[in-house]
Amino acid sequence: MSYLQDREPPKREERLSACIVYGGDLCGLAGKTRGCACMQDGERSFTQGSICLLLPGISILNSIPDNVNIVHGAVGCGACSHSQNANTRSGGNLRFGAVKDAIWVSTALNEMDVISGAETKLYNAVIEADRLYRPKTITVIASCVPGIIGDDIDGVVDQVRSQVAARVIPIHFEGFKTKIWATAYDAVYHGLARSVFEDPRFNEPIIKDDLYHERIASEKARTVNLLTVSSMGLADEQELSRYLNALDRKVNVFPNFADSDSMYKLKYASLSISTCPTHDDYLLDYLKEEHGIPHIIRHMPIGIENTSAWIRDVAAALGKSDVAERFIARETAELSAALERYKGFFKGKKVFISAGEFRALATANLLHDLGFEIAGIRSFHHDDFANVEYEKLLQTASAEIPINIANVQPFEEANLLTALKPDLFLGHWNGNSTATKLGIPSHVIYNTGLAYIGYRGAYELARRLYRQLSNPAFNKNLSQYVRLPYKKEWYAQNPFTYIKAHLDVPEGYQGTEEAGR
Repeated sequence: MSYLQDREPPKREERLSACIVYGGDLCGLAGKTRGCACMQDGERSFTQGSICLLLPGISILNSIPDNVNIVHGAVGCGACSHSQNANTRSGGNLRFGAVKDAIWVSTALNEMDVISGAETKLYNAVIEADRLYRPKTITVIASCVPGIIGDDIDGVVDQVRSQVAARVIPIHFEGFKTKIWATAYDAVYHGLARSVFEDPRFNEPIIKDDLYHERIASEKARTVNLLTVSSMGLADEQELSRYLNALDRKVNVFPNFADSDSMYKLKYASLSISTCPTHDDYLLDYLKEEHGIPHIIRHMPIGIENTSAWIRDVAAALGKSDVAERFIARETAELSAALERYKGFFKGKKVFISAGEFRALATANLLHDLGFEIAGIRSFHHDDFANVEYEKLLQTASAEIPINIANVQPFEEANLLTALKPDLFLGHWNGNSTATKLGIPSHVIYNTGLAYIGYRGAYELARRLYRQLSNPAFNKNLSQYVRLPYKKEWYAQNPFTYIKAHLDVPEGYQGTEEAGR
């Protein structure tokens, strides 16, 4: 069902029955019969810090060339742009040969604005941003405050559009409305689809003759949409595009670093291909319903098995299975030979993985293939799209692997890590501090400057982990001088004590007396 008639998308708790609360084992989440085994109340009696929808959403918007973000909210809202700017600069330089900063401004709402409303302030901010920067697009971002006080950002956008040269796009990131960060991706796609994809002034010719229709049909037959995620860099885009080119297809890459003037081309493709269902399902459903474009949304192409399955799915849809099998055989033979030198070193080493659900599970399957023992997994949310990944892992790994579904909650993570004592921790670059302070060697589970996706990514990750584990001195030394803020008694408790009606972790696991450092 398309939700584009609404000003903002529904929250994922309603649309996908997504949840952020689970403590148990792999068996408890594997398979559709048990499906989302998260607690129905979706609550903890104690909870630690999370992140805001602004962070994952703005990471996409910052990458759009010639765009200005206007964050309608308190001055601190959108500050994540500072940390994301390095990716904007480097990503733009690699793709376009020019270093440009992400541009964002704030309406800096104060107490009087909260009392009186700030729609006039937002209107003036759009006028000023258009005058100062002359961008192609201006994305007007609603943070929590305008959602609470009732500012109508869509109404302001409707009023100001005729006064500026840029296309103005309202985006709703009111974080208090949902607990699932991934709703931010829906909000970005919702705003772009309503404001950019369908505007005839920018993407439709005045006269459509037979030659035009023939050319469009020919281009559409040879073109596929490749949906990227903000945790993928140019190396990953190029690797996946290489596979699709081998299947004789041109590639539309969207949304990261996609030119707003070319976004309409998504409508003129024969197939849309997901790289992560967590990111992509909302837009793919829209393209199918509104423009009749079929899609593939099943695997995240991380690791040998998933990458091969991803290619096979695409090839089957394109009638290129024979070509794909020859390509896969050649690529996997070369990769398997290159990985042999690392498997003996990794064999038996325990790894704990923390990330978005699909990246965490796909990476777990890859690391298992490399010889690691999966000690535990922490995913940021859960929905039924991931059931296929849990089933894959259940076929090769222990059914008693601890699984923690949590929107961060580092206190649960610290308890698990102290008890499980993994040899390695993989997590987001800003989420490795808990493991590092415990002396556990840690590695980023993605970095937009490095390769992680596809066959190349599998080799590059193995090579980096080999170097990391060959010299883990930094984390071990650091742990002698820093400590986590939790009392010793916490580490002796069940890590999921504060999950309401929590499920127990594997039998016999009730924490440890060791407090850790």
